[in-house]
Amino acid sequence: MWLVLSIDGESSVVDIYSFLAQHSIDYERHDHPAVFTCEQAEQLVPPMAAARTKNLFLRDRKGLRHFLVVVGYEKSVDLKRLTPLLQADKLSLGTPERMLEFLGVEPGSVTILGLAHDTQGKVEVAFDQPIATAASLRCHPLINTATLAISSESIRRFLGVTGHALKVLDVPGR
Repeated sequence: MWLVLSIDGESSVVDIYSFLAQHSIDYERHDHPAVFTCEQAEQLVPPMAAARTKNLFLRDRKGLRHFLVVVGYEKSVDLKRLTPLLQADKLSLGTPERMLEFLGVEPGSVTILGLAHDTQGKVEVAFDQPIATAASLRCHPLINTATLAISSESIRRFLGVTGHALKVLDVPGR
């Protein structure tokens, strides 16, 4: 999958698979029909040993801070209770336009790998405790027609390469 990056106002195209290879980030790839929800993923993504994730792209009230919160696929997140944990002012879902601007993806394809697009480090990253301690995670390679299983060690390497710090929280559910 190709990722378009803007560097000093100029766009360049990066292959996410080459990016992963360049940084010694191994993965197991499974192609499947497009999935837009966790329920569809349960039906269409082949069984994998990696933790099933849900990625929430959030913004604060004024749109000055953006967050990528990764939780288990079954968790329904209580945004009101999450807000003080992130020291934010009223959280809401980011718009498709912001998603494209900050992560280079469209709705249904939000992924930790989208942080390769956030070269300015404007997106803050938080993992729910069970996700942070999982041996490996499932994530989309910028599109929702494939799923990668990537070890947690490699995910942390990816975050380091992209310049993103990881916050581990007990993300409140509803």
